[in-house]
Amino acid sequence: MTRSTDSGLLSPQEAAVRVAASLKKRGRSERRFRYLGIAAITLSILFLVLLFAGIFTKGIPGMFQHYVTLDVVLDKGRMDPQGDMSEASLYSGDARGLVNESLLIALGSPEGRKAKRAARSILSSGSASRLTEFTLKHPELIGENVAVKFAVDDDIDSFMRGFISRETPESDRRINDETIEFVDRLDQASLISYEFSDYLFTGSASRDAEIAGIKGALIGSIWTLGVCLLIAFPLGVATAVYLEEIAPKNRMTEIIEININNLAAVPSVVFGIMGLAIFILVFGLPRSIPLVGGIVLALMTLPTIIISSRAAIRAVPPSIRDAALGIGASKMQTILHHVIPPAMPGMLTGTIIGMAQALGETAPLLMIGMVAFIVDVPGGVTEPATALPVQIFMWADFAERMFIQKTSAAIIVLLAFLITMNAGAIILRKKLERRWQ
Repeated sequence: MTRSTDSGLLSPQEAAVRVAASLKKRGRSERRFRYLGIAAITLSILFLVLLFAGIFTKGIPGMFQHYVTLDVVLDKGRMDPQGDMSEASLYSGDARGLVNESLLIALGSPEGRKAKRAARSILSSGSASRLTEFTLKHPELIGENVAVKFAVDDDIDSFMRGFISRETPESDRRINDETIEFVDRLDQASLISYEFSDYLFTGSASRDAEIAGIKGALIGSIWTLGVCLLIAFPLGVATAVYLEEIAPKNRMTEIIEININNLAAVPSVVFGIMGLAIFILVFGLPRSIPLVGGIVLALMTLPTIIISSRAAIRAVPPSIRDAALGIGASKMQTILHHVIPPAMPGMLTGTIIGMAQALGETAPLLMIGMVAFIVDVPGGVTEPATALPVQIFMWADFAERMFIQKTSAAIIVLLAFLITMNAGAIILRKKLERRWQ
């Protein structure tokens, strides 16, 4: 039936036109929304690429450094004054003198105290220790003439990389003209090489950039995360199971759930203050040990694990519980054998998120003293240690240019550690999914 437009109603033709216009407007809005989404994703990817480009541009060179190859005569009398080839004897020997003599010979035996001092400034302060460690590893070479690679000083390394220009007036440079001349001699003789830095992974905390490494911090992070995982994962899963499957739904459990959700948003530095006040000041645990760091990080990651584990448990179909109870399984048998296994992949996902968060945390570890200058590699959870994020934080504050590159290199190692940890957890999660689902 045709309706008149005089009565305020639209004719079929006009209604069709309006509907078509509305559909076009809706289509344009949807396209704009889609384009905005694509633009946001593209911008995010661009920022991510720029971030990784900056890290890798500075970090890859930080994994390399310049070395000087010298022929050193391992004189037994000077290297091993006690004659027993023990570590104490070798470290008390004249390794530094042998290194300096070899360097002066390679430079043509320059005369004068000033020239010798300029020559000695080429090598790292850790050259004597490097020769001693080489002798400890190769005692059969004592008394022979061997070629050993020594790291150059960080100022020389910066000069070789082009950060220090020879065109700059000598008074404004950190290395003088005579030192530059000696470096040119070694370079022309092909005695200077640019190689992968073995100090990065074998060295520990040091004020000298050329011999600083992440070994101690990396081991400290592993110990700390191990303690965190051993505490947070079973406690978080048990809490989630209790709240979802066992605890009565009353005001008390509601208060607990609200507080768990609120704890997930508490700044990490608050957990560090709590660890300082309780575990160190009250219980008297030592500062700067992985045990305290792991406990603090476990408390910080517990809310994340609990929330994700509860969501995974709620995702298990009620029919699984009903079927288990229907064939005579008890409440605990139903939970342990029919609820937790299907929910385990989701629980592992929450654990991955929590551990990844803990891996990159610095503030709580600073509060409990893990910022201390620790040279030795920790042998357990009760020995003083630092962590990789804290080491990165400390290096970023140093003035030497080489520390900037080593900071980026340490960030790359931290990212690789995180990716490896996540990959292992994902593989484990996939295996559980194939087994139980």
